[in-house]
Amino acid sequence: MIDRRTLIVAGLAATAGSRALHAQAPAISRITAYAFSFAALAGGEIRLADYTGHPMMIVNTASLCGFTPQYAGLQQLWTEFRDRGFVIIGVPSNDFGGQEPGGPTEIAETAQHQYGVTFPISAKAVVKGANAHPFYRWAAEARPKDVPRWNFHKYLIGRDGYIADVFPESVVPEDTRIKTAIARTLAVA
Repeated sequence: MIDRRTLIVAGLAATAGSRALHAQAPAISRITAYAFSFAALAGGEIRLADYTGHPMMIVNTASLCGFTPQYAGLQQLWTEFRDRGFVIIGVPSNDFGGQEPGGPTEIAETAQHQYGVTFPISAKAVVKGANAHPFYRWAAEARPKDVPRWNFHKYLIGRDGYIADVFPESVVPEDTRIKTAIARTLAVA
């Protein structure tokens, strides 16, 4: 005959075993950064899926901002790490202080001609609020405390397609923290 105490212990053991099985079950597939695309500044599309497995940095930019000289530092990062598979994508936005009022010609003049940028630049996009580009809505959902608060906010995406780190506009691209984080994402196989 089984007593009440034995039944309770057996029930608890079964519940714990069930939890262990669920913990080992594969997680439901979540959307990664590789699911998104941006319209390219010069036309066409920048498909993040084309960079699957490559770490990348997505940076909202602006031509008339006090942080605009960060374009030079971003280009430096691109030059230093691109041969190892690292990608940078600049996303011009007029969301902060109206500091990206121009169109593709003006954006290209600042980024490519003034600062020598050769990494991909998207067309102007909204990066905050309900009308934000889908990538930025995804990033805000994933890291709600780390959303762009100004131009030159940096999302570092790991090889797995998820946000590995976030750097606000005040952290310049040449900062050791950024270089260390990039090197760490490149080291992950």
